[in-house]
Amino acid sequence: MSLKTDCRRLLSLGLNWMLHSPVVVLIIIGLLTFFAFQFTANNLSINTDTAELIAPDAPFQQNRRNFEKAFSQDMHTLLLVVESDTPELTKSATKRLGRLLSTDKNNIQSVYIPNDNDFFHQNGLLYLDPEDLQTISGNLSQAQPFIGRITQEPNLTGFFSIFEDALISTDKNQDLPIDLPALINKVSTVLHKAINGSNGLLSWQELIAEKKLKTAQSTKGFIIILPKFDYTQIRPAELAINSIRQAVAQIQDANLPNVKVWVTGEVGLEDDELSGMSAGTFTASIFSIVLVCIILLIAYRSIVFTVATLLTLAVGMVFCGAFAAFSVKELNLISVAFAVSNIGLGVEYAIHFCLRYRDNLSHHVDRARAIHSTLVSTGPSLMLCAGTTAIGLYAFIPTDYKGVSELGLLAGSSLFICLAVTLIVLPALLKIIPMSMPAQPTTNKPIVTTLAEKIATATLHYAKPIVIVTATVAVISIALVFKVQTDFNPINLRDPNTESVIAFKSLTKDKETTPMTLTILAKDETKAKALQQKLATIPSVDKTISLFDFIPTDQEDKLMTIENMALTLGTTAFPPLKPDLNPIPGINNLIKAIDTVLPTKTDAHEIQSLTVFKKELQDMLIELDTRQEPSRRDFIEKVQTALLGTLPNVMNDLFTSFKANEVTMKDLPLDIKDRWLSKEGWYRIQIFPKKDLNNLADLQEFITDVQAIAPETTDLPIMYWESMKEVVAAFQQAIVIALVTIALLLYVIRRNVIDTLLVMTPLLLAGLLTMASTVITHTPINFANIIALPLLLGLGVDNGIHMVEKLHHSLSDKQNIYQSSTARAMFYGALTTASSFAGLAFSPHQGIASMGLIITMGIFWIMVCTFIVLPALSKVVLKNKVSA
Repeated sequence: MSLKTDCRRLLSLGLNWMLHSPVVVLIIIGLLTFFAFQFTANNLSINTDTAELIAPDAPFQQNRRNFEKAFSQDMHTLLLVVESDTPELTKSATKRLGRLLSTDKNNIQSVYIPNDNDFFHQNGLLYLDPEDLQTISGNLSQAQPFIGRITQEPNLTGFFSIFEDALISTDKNQDLPIDLPALINKVSTVLHKAINGSNGLLSWQELIAEKKLKTAQSTKGFIIILPKFDYTQIRPAELAINSIRQAVAQIQDANLPNVKVWVTGEVGLEDDELSGMSAGTFTASIFSIVLVCIILLIAYRSIVFTVATLLTLAVGMVFCGAFAAFSVKELNLISVAFAVSNIGLGVEYAIHFCLRYRDNLSHHVDRARAIHSTLVSTGPSLMLCAGTTAIGLYAFIPTDYKGVSELGLLAGSSLFICLAVTLIVLPALLKIIPMSMPAQPTTNKPIVTTLAEKIATATLHYAKPIVIVTATVAVISIALVFKVQTDFNPINLRDPNTESVIAFKSLTKDKETTPMTLTILAKDETKAKALQQKLATIPSVDKTISLFDFIPTDQEDKLMTIENMALTLGTTAFPPLKPDLNPIPGINNLIKAIDTVLPTKTDAHEIQSLTVFKKELQDMLIELDTRQEPSRRDFIEKVQTALLGTLPNVMNDLFTSFKANEVTMKDLPLDIKDRWLSKEGWYRIQIFPKKDLNNLADLQEFITDVQAIAPETTDLPIMYWESMKEVVAAFQQAIVIALVTIALLLYVIRRNVIDTLLVMTPLLLAGLLTMASTVITHTPINFANIIALPLLLGLGVDNGIHMVEKLHHSLSDKQNIYQSSTARAMFYGALTTASSFAGLAFSPHQGIASMGLIITMGIFWIMVCTFIVLPALSKVVLKNKVSA
C-alpha cells in the first residue's frame, strides 16, 4: 500500500513541476525532438523490396530463392513489349531499342532479346511444325515468279508492272504471292496512308505466310531488361525506366508508323504501383490534412486548441520515427502505414484532452487547476485505451507476415509514445499559450442539445427493440461473412489503367505469352526428361518447355523441305530497292489495265477493290503532278518504302534461314543454355496452364496438380497462392490472440465480466458488420485492405472503453452521455480517423482504395455500435440503472 502511495506522490510531484515549469518542459522536449529528428534522418530508410515481406522462411520462399539463385538473370526484370503495325517494323524496332539500352551501363545491367541471335536467324525454320513449313514452302513456290521479277526491277515501276500483267493475264495469280483481290486491298490501304500524310507499311512477311500458316506472324517483340536498383528510393528502378523512355523516343521514325513499347514485368508492375501509390497517397494526404484541420476547428471552435493539437502530433510523429529507426531501421511498404494509424489515434488522444479541458474551464477559473483536473480524469482511461489497442497491434508481431509484424510493433509502441507526448507537451502548451476562452454553456446551442437529448432518450427508451434488431442484423451478417471474397492476385490491386497492368493482362490472355507459368528445377537430364513427361499428362497443363525442346524434331524431313525451298527461289540475296525517278508511266499503264478489266468483272468485292485501287493511283498521280522537287522525290521514296520497304529484309532473312543445319545440344547458343540450364546443373522446366488463372479455382487446381508431382514448384502463381494462405493464417492467428488478450486485460483491470463483455461486444459486432459490408459492396479482402483490421480493432476498443466508463458515471449524475466531452471526443476522433483514410478510397490504386473504403465503413459501424447499440445493450443488461 505504501508503494502505491509513494507512486502517487511521485506522480503528483512530477505533475506539479510540469505545470509550474511549462517553459522548461517545452525546451527539454524541443531539444529531444531535435535530436530525435536528426537520429531518424540518419538511421531510418525505406526498403521497397517486397520479396521477403511474407513468410521469408516458408518452403515456398525457399523454393523461390533457389530458383533466383540458379537463374538470377531472369529474376526482378523489366519486360518490354514492342508493338507496331507489322512484324518487320516490330523486329527492327526491337533490335534497335535493345542496342540503345545495352549502351546504358549506369542504369541497366543486361539486355536480352529472346530468339534474336545468329543461331535462330539460321535455324528458325526448323522450329516450325511440319505443316507450317510445308505451307510456307507452297507459298514461296507460288510467289517465285513474283520474287524473280521484282528482283530484276526492285522499285515502284517494277511492282506496278506485275499488277498490270496479272490483271490482263489469263492466269491472274501466276506472279503474285497471294490472291489478287486480297493483295490489292492491302496495297490500297497502305497507299492511301502514304498519299494522305499518314505512315503505313506493307508487311511482306504476313503476305508470304498468310494463306494457311497456323502460327500467326507476331507483331510483338520482347526485351528482358535487368535494371540496376536503388532500394533507398521510393521507386528503385526509376532511373532505368526513365532511360527506357528516352530510348523509346529515339527509335521513333517520322516516316514510319509509330512503335508502341509497353514497360511491364515484375519490376514494371512494382514501379507503376509505387508511382501510383506515391501520387495517390500524396493527394489523399493533402486532402486528409485539410479535412482534419477543418474537423478540429469545428470540434474545438478554437484556433489555439487546433494549433496545439497539430504541434503535439508533429512532436509525437518525430519520436515515433526515432523509435522506428532504433527498432527496425528500415520501413517496408506495409510498416510505413504506422504513421497513418498514429495520426488518427494520436489526434484522438489530443481531442479527448482538449475537450475535457474545455469543459473543466467552465468550473475552474485557474487554468492550472483545469489542466490538472483534465490530466487526472483523462489519463487513466487513455492509458487503458493505449494498452488495449497496443495489445491488439502487438498480436501481429509473432505472425509470419513480416510487413504486418513490423507494423504491429511500430504502431503498438507508437501509441504509448503519442500518449506520453500528449500528456506532457499538450498541457505545457496550453499552460503558456495566451488564451481568452469564456465558457459557453450548452444551453446556448439549443439545436445540438435537443438533438443529443432526443438521441439519448430514443436509444435508451427503445433499448430492447434496438437489441433485437441488432441481434437480427448480426445473424444476417454471420451468414454474409461466409461469403467474404478474397483476392490476393497483386495485379487486381493495381491501377488497371497503367501500361504495365494493361500489358500484363494482355500477355496473360495468350497461352503462348502468359507470365502466369510454373517452374520446376531438376538436378540432371534423366530426371528432367522423366519429370517433363509426367507433367505433360496433367489435364490442367497446356504444355511444358525445357532445354530439350530447343532440339527440333523431324530435322531430316525439315532440312529436305528447306533445301527444296532454296532451290525453288534460286538466289542467295535480294537486291536493295532502287530509286524510281519517274513512276508515272507505270501508274498510267496500271490504270489502263484496270479500266480494261473492270467492265468484265461480276464479283462485287473484286469490283470494289479495283475501283478503290484506281482511285488511290489517280490520287498519287495528282500528288506527283503538283509537287516540286525535292518534295516530289521524297514523296516517291515514301510511297516506295511503304509498299516495298520490308521486302528486301524479309527475303534476305529467308535466304539466311535456308542455311539451316542439323541442331544438337552442343550447337545451342550460350544465352539459351544459361536460361534453361544453370551453372550448378539445374534444368529448368516451365509449365503453361490450360485454363485462365484469374479464376481462383483454376489457379488452385493448376498448382495442386503440379505440386502433386513436384512439390518444389515455384513462380508467380505459387507466390500468389502461398502468400494468400500465409496472410490469411497470420491474420486469423493475430485476431484471435488480440481479442483474447484484450478481453483478459479488460477483466483484470475492471474486475467485471459485464464491463468486459460490454466493451468487447461492439468491437466484435462492428467487425462482423464491416465484413458483411465488404460482401454487399463486392469488396474482396486483399493484401492492402487487410491491414485495416488491426487499425479498426484499436479504434473499436478505445471507443468501447470510453463509452462504458461514461455509462457508469451517468448512473450517479444522470448526465446525458451524448453531451459529455468524452462522447464529443469519440465522435470527432472517429471523424478525424475516417478523414485520414477516406481520401484513400479515391486512389487509382485498387488496393489502397479498398483499404480506405473498408476503414471508412468500419469506423461508421464502430460509431453505430458504440453510440447506439452499446447504450441500448447496457440498459438491457444493467436493467434500469442507466437512464437518459
